[in-house]
Amino acid sequence: MIEVKNLKREFKMNKKYPGFKGAIKSFFSREYTIKTAVDNISFNIDDGEVVGYIGANGAGKSTTIKMMTGILTPTSGSVLVNGIVPYENREENAKSIGVVFGQKTQLWWDLPLSETFSLLKDIYDVGDKKFKERMDFLNETLGLKDFMLSPVRTLSLGQRMRADLAAAFIHNPKVIYLDEPTIGLDVVVKDNVRKAIKKINEDYGTTIILTTHDLNDIEELCNRIIIIDNGKKIYDGGLNEIKEKYGYMTSIEAQMKEKVKLEEINFIKELDVQNIEIKVIENKINITFNKNNISAADIIEKLIGKFHILDFSIKETSIEDIVKKIYKSGV
Repeated sequence: MIEVKNLKREFKMNKKYPGFKGAIKSFFSREYTIKTAVDNISFNIDDGEVVGYIGANGAGKSTTIKMMTGILTPTSGSVLVNGIVPYENREENAKSIGVVFGQKTQLWWDLPLSETFSLLKDIYDVGDKKFKERMDFLNETLGLKDFMLSPVRTLSLGQRMRADLAAAFIHNPKVIYLDEPTIGLDVVVKDNVRKAIKKINEDYGTTIILTTHDLNDIEELCNRIIIIDNGKKIYDGGLNEIKEKYGYMTSIEAQMKEKVKLEEINFIKELDVQNIEIKVIENKINITFNKNNISAADIIEKLIGKFHILDFSIKETSIEDIVKKIYKSGV
């Protein structure tokens, strides 16, 4: 479906000099520096996959997406989307993709939403029968009926985001690129948008590329993630695999009947001297351990043997913590 091979994108930037005189010199200077935004990235995405494409600000995510959608031309390397080179066949490529940008809209600001969809129907040359089928599905999945006759400018952020998702799907694209689709949304609307994305993928087999800083989106929607940093790919694999490889640290938080001191808990470290950390705040203790070496049951059994435990909870390492760990280690 999508083949990205040795993709590279460089930008020429005017050379900057410090100070006021430097600013004047920069204005007239023809010197420039080369900024590599995407550096020799390769990956394949199969038909129907939902892939998270993540990285810090400035990592090269948006530049990659712009080359995949045909907005930018690579400095070197190649992109093939559904058999099309997107930056060479922009019109043909546009008919087979959909794009949603969280902070921008493709809707007509002063028109009622229904008119926007009618215009998109004509632009993409969608037949009447297919359009009705698609709109019935989108109305049911995204709950558009309540604001279908409202001008786009009157819609709330959550309503506009659902409308943008519907607009991207009007022509039943093979691929949808979602850039921060839940940014700024409240918890309930986020959940509804995620459910809609899942249903579109499941019912139509649409390939979805998701870029986001909300890693809850990744956990909810993606089975695979690609992580880039400073323009380079540093991880490409399954979500479960990354959790197993980097998410082995687990925490137990226990509330005791009485106050305890750290020295009273230190005997727990005998289970795994190198990998156990203990924090004590009055009658609460937090024990972080390597689940590959010992189990939560081992720790709880030890605690129950010496203390009266009122309650406890077990917390696995979040995907957000795992990604931070990968960035720091420079994998």
